[in-house]
Amino acid sequence: MKSGTKDKVEGKFHEAKGKLKEVAGQISGNPDLEAKGTDEKVAGKIQGKVGQIKTVLGK
Repeated sequence: MKSGTKDKVEGKFHEAKGKLKEVAGQISGNPDLEAKGTDEKVAGKIQGKVGQIKTVLGK
């Protein structure tokens, strides 16, 4: 698997995992878990964008 594609897939995984943590934090009333989920979701979006850039550049 190319590096750009791998980054896109991992980014989507982290976005989904972050969203799950975020919702779990909201439901359980745990602001720390909610914040960690939000952070992971944002990191996943960034990783996905890096993957898109790598794909365009052919890396």
